Amino acid sequence: MAGVADAAASAAAPGSGGEGRRGGILEQQDSGRGEPKTLWGSSDPRPPAAGPGQPSPQQRTETLGFYESDRDRKKKRSLSDLSLLRFISAELTRGYFLEHNEAKYTERRERVYTCMRIPKELEKLMFFGIFLCLDAFLYIFTLLPLRVFLAMFRFITLPCYGLRDRRLLQPAQVCDILKGVILVICYFMMHYVDYSMMYHLIRGQSVIKLYIIYNMLEVADRLFSSFGQDILDALYWTATEPKERKRAHIGVIPHFLMAVMYVFLHAILIMVQATTLNVAFNSHNKSLLTIMMSNNFVEIKGSVFKKFEKNNLFQMSNSDIKERFTNYVLLLIVCLRNMEQFSWNPDHFWVLFPDVCMVVASEIAVDIVKHAFITKFNDITADVYSEYRASLAFDLVSSRQKNAYTDYSDSVSRRMGFIPLPLAVLLIRVITSSIKVQGVLAYICVVLFYCGLISFKVLNSIVLLGKSCQYVKEAKMEEKLFNPILTATPGKPAGKQQSMFKSTQGRSTDENGSPSVTNQPVHQKENTPSLLVTSNSDQFLTTPDGEEKDISQDSSELKHRSSKKDLLEIDRFTICGNRID
Repeated sequence: MAGVADAAASAAAPGSGGEGRRGGILEQQDSGRGEPKTLWGSSDPRPPAAGPGQPSPQQRTETLGFYESDRDRKKKRSLSDLSLLRFISAELTRGYFLEHNEAKYTERRERVYTCMRIPKELEKLMFFGIFLCLDAFLYIFTLLPLRVFLAMFRFITLPCYGLRDRRLLQPAQVCDILKGVILVICYFMMHYVDYSMMYHLIRGQSVIKLYIIYNMLEVADRLFSSFGQDILDALYWTATEPKERKRAHIGVIPHFLMAVMYVFLHAILIMVQATTLNVAFNSHNKSLLTIMMSNNFVEIKGSVFKKFEKNNLFQMSNSDIKERFTNYVLLLIVCLRNMEQFSWNPDHFWVLFPDVCMVVASEIAVDIVKHAFITKFNDITADVYSEYRASLAFDLVSSRQKNAYTDYSDSVSRRMGFIPLPLAVLLIRVITSSIKVQGVLAYICVVLFYCGLISFKVLNSIVLLGKSCQYVKEAKMEEKLFNPILTATPGKPAGKQQSMFKSTQGRSTDENGSPSVTNQPVHQKENTPSLLVTSNSDQFLTTPDGEEKDISQDSSELKHRSSKKDLLEIDRFTICGNRID
């Protein structure tokens, strides 16, 4: 009874909340009569407002523990929602929207399109470049002998016409005679090299040793090509530069001997390459040929994961063109040597044909994969190969100008590193040793073949010149044929650069600024400001990472330009100074 009295007293106490609890209990007891009652004593589901200083109804109900069972029920329900079937259902029906990152996916799609365009654009460049190399190579066999004959005829008949000029021969004629003499001397020197002994010596080596030898020969070939054209250019310039004393002509002799030794050694190097390839073709299990072809795929690893700019990729493209053409000539030499050993049996050619196709296909596949991933990793578009083709076409068109400063074959050599003289010496040596000419009919066939070769050379030159003019017009580079770019080399005064340019090009700029073709260089006044003649194509064939060039108005001070170089000013080995590892 005491406990009941205490409970009643506490319920009656103000602010204790006893009335609410008692009212709630009574209303629960009367829930069987009339309308259902809530815990707050009315049919309104909303809880009554709490008075000042009183706890909220929600707190009061929680103290009684009536909703603890509901919270446990909700927890159990939430745990049942995290079932395996519900997770799998969510994974199967989960969605996302690609348009939320539209720029990223558009860029990825363009990269795919670029990779798909690379084979077509690259093969266009390769096709054009290979025919450029073929034109320079056929020049050695067709037009060079005729030009040498005309130069010798002029030299012999010169006393009959009198000396109208200080020079006995024109510079181009002197260079042609030097090329012809080097070709003949190296051809006779190659007779002292025994091809059969070299073949059996290489054949007796192990496969791994031959693989190492072939890699060393490729490296040596690139080094010879890089230094060989400099030797030949030094010889041509030493023989044709204006000299005040006759004793100065003696300096041509050491340069000539150096050029002969270079061509001879380079021809032997290419012969060893051809012999190694011939041994690989004639091996029974073809293991050496497979290893040599796998060497091309190693090239992908060495070049794909490096940073390349447009100029670097241009040099690699030129190197690939030269390498592919050289491989074609090596395959021709291998076929000639094998056909000779089998008495020119046509059935043996079809035995060699699958191996030849395999070598060519592997070379094409490696080039495509290499260029596709290089352009992908360096964000270079496929249109850059059109620029490279236009640059090669510009070399051809500019070499046909009246005031050209170099021969076309020499410009191809500088651009691609392809030097036709050693390869021509080796091919002549192989053809003369493989094919025996006997009888009048055989000589008539040789003459007819030579006439057909000349016709093919002329036709090839005409087609290449027409396509080159088309590519130059498409690239809007016609202005460069008439407006040379006068740039000052960093560290050199502008006046020296202009005088050197005019002495080599034979061009001068008059007071109105229009270029004129002259025979002798004209020196400008000291106060004349240096001019930089540019065209729209300067921005077309440049690397995107360079800064804008500043044209100074003062002739004595020119600001150093950035590393933005025109593709037309880069030869085959400029990359050696700008190597990016």
